[in-house]
Amino acid sequence: MSTTVPVKAAKVSLEIVEILRERNGAGVSEIARAVDKPTSTVHDHLQTLEQEEYLVKEGTQYHVSTRFLQLGNQARSRKKVYEIARPEVDELAEKTGEHSNLMIEEHGLGVFLYKARGPDAVQLDTHAGMRVPLQTTALGKTIMAFRPRSEVESYLDRHGLPEVTERTITDREELFETLDQVRERGYAYDDEERVKGMRCLAAPITDQDERAIAAVSVSGPKSRMQGDRFSDEIPEQILRSANVIEVNLTYS
Repeated sequence: MSTTVPVKAAKVSLEIVEILRERNGAGVSEIARAVDKPTSTVHDHLQTLEQEEYLVKEGTQYHVSTRFLQLGNQARSRKKVYEIARPEVDELAEKTGEHSNLMIEEHGLGVFLYKARGPDAVQLDTHAGMRVPLQTTALGKTIMAFRPRSEVESYLDRHGLPEVTERTITDREELFETLDQVRERGYAYDDEERVKGMRCLAAPITDQDERAIAAVSVSGPKSRMQGDRFSDEIPEQILRSANVIEVNLTYS
């Protein structure tokens, strides 16, 4: 039986790229401290990544290059759900005036695959490719609700339940109780659980086995996401959009 052995040099290079992404650029000494490697070693990695056009150097600072944008777009285009869901996400944003999002699960985290912004939408930090803990969003909760408990347990073992705001679910049993409610209701919501002042409603996109392969949502300021709009109007819209996406996925 073979085992996977991490290649240390590749691992260091990827760690450097991630640090540059998080810090929006950094110099050699700063990166060396962050990865706890000699400056000379880090310099070799940086030069190689720059020569291969994965980094750009501006003065003494290194930044990730737009080559990652090309790779990300190619990875996204391979997801059939992205191509099929995009028109529905756009329409949701237009009809509600708010942000509409498409999320998938990857390596136990929620990944924003696409975002559309309606005419009244506020500024948010979300963007295509952004990864977040699943339990912090309505999207992530609805994906987990339509996955086997053992699978969800493995996500939690790997990533835990990090607190992002004071309203984030950080207790495992509370989360599973919430997921039971989501299954009964058919959709999930989050109430300032990732972004203070924002509410979100999400519905699952499921396959023929009723397993969530993605989720679609609408998010907006708490002041606009309340009353009948929050309890009836938007849930009906996201459920309708999820259904359209599911049918198109099945017969495309």
